[in-house]
Amino acid sequence: MRDITEFIKENNMIRPGDVVGVGVSGGIDSMCLLHYLNSIKDKLDIEVVGIHINHGIREESADEAKFVASKCREWGVRVYTFKIDSLKIAKDKKLSVETAAREGRYGIFDALIRKDIVDKIALAHHQSDQAETILMHIFRGAGPSGAKGMEPVHNQVFIRPFLDVSKQEIIDYASYNDIEYVEDSSNGDNSYNRNFMRNVVMKEVLTRWPNAIEAINNFSKSVVDDDEFITKSLDTNSLIVDNKSVQMPCNIFRLHRSVYTRMVFKALSLVGVTKDIERKHIDIIKDLALNLDSGKKVKFPLDVVVFKDYGFLTFENCHVEKPELRKPNKCMTFEVEKFGSVTINRVKTSNPREEGVLYFDYRKVPKDAVWRFREDGDVFEKFGGGTKKLKSYLNDKKIPARKRDFIPVLASENEVYVIAGVEISDKVKVDDDVQTCFSVRVQK
Repeated sequence: MRDITEFIKENNMIRPGDVVGVGVSGGIDSMCLLHYLNSIKDKLDIEVVGIHINHGIREESADEAKFVASKCREWGVRVYTFKIDSLKIAKDKKLSVETAAREGRYGIFDALIRKDIVDKIALAHHQSDQAETILMHIFRGAGPSGAKGMEPVHNQVFIRPFLDVSKQEIIDYASYNDIEYVEDSSNGDNSYNRNFMRNVVMKEVLTRWPNAIEAINNFSKSVVDDDEFITKSLDTNSLIVDNKSVQMPCNIFRLHRSVYTRMVFKALSLVGVTKDIERKHIDIIKDLALNLDSGKKVKFPLDVVVFKDYGFLTFENCHVEKPELRKPNKCMTFEVEKFGSVTINRVKTSNPREEGVLYFDYRKVPKDAVWRFREDGDVFEKFGGGTKKLKSYLNDKKIPARKRDFIPVLASENEVYVIAGVEISDKVKVDDDVQTCFSVRVQK
């Protein structure tokens, strides 16, 4: 097998002193990676540890865990073993078993990094894995980002030292070093996408084009070069970043597709989404920007929502669930996630009125009124008269649709009396002969 250390150095995978955790399934690829990195640990001045995860799918998984632990002891490698219930994860989250296992696996990897137990996670993906991944991305409808395949280094944490190594080289390395390994019985189950690609599609392709794996990987490298050049040429100053949202002018979609596509991917990456977005999603976002009315929105995988607000698209990661809110109508301060703090005080009406602060007559509010979020059927009587549906009123005030669900309102049944930070109902206005009232101050 070629000198992998050069590939490691070229891609700045490992620093002296790093603790490198190797994901070890017990199969030939991961056992060879563990053996190889352990053999050069002194040269690189690193510590190598094994990480084995029992996904709870096959009966023999327990025996594989024992095998990995035994080989690690034999090689003098510290090992961490974990077990996850992939079937339960799949059921609870409505995922395929394949996706659930991956999600659970990476959850453990992330936890090990977060707790400073390891500095890097080494994965045993090789040239054939890369070619299969590229084709799977293309078949799913991915653009250049998908055609790039897997990165040698991802998020400065996940490293793939074997990514430029062929499967045959790994087999030869195992044979030369007498490395024992186990065969995963599920590798023959073509109901899994990866196995279908490997056992059916690639098997047929290689009978006709023996150099297909090398050709696919070379294509990927060319795509990487071109994509990096175009991406570096983009002017991303028009993107407005705010916490978990990014705003983009709609007129960007009048530029060349290669430009607006990459701008969308940039916006999505800024809100934490780097996968599962395909060409069809880009087309939907373009239609939203150029053809749909303000206030419209579209939802995408991974809890991403794109809103249109008066000439701008807002990309928002909505993974955080809407918080619960039910507060009585009394003097207090309460916090509302994604909105701010709301303070209600009793004040004298003779005091000077402050800009941005709402004032209402608490005596006119029904005793069962509470601070809550808006609900279907809510109505609001505008200050000065005229009742409207709350949704229509907020639309008239040009409040972005994505923010409306997080605005606290004081309401009894479906009658809204105060919209925090926006307006009070005409039904609770402060008359001239009233000496005290409630003030509502919002601090973002």
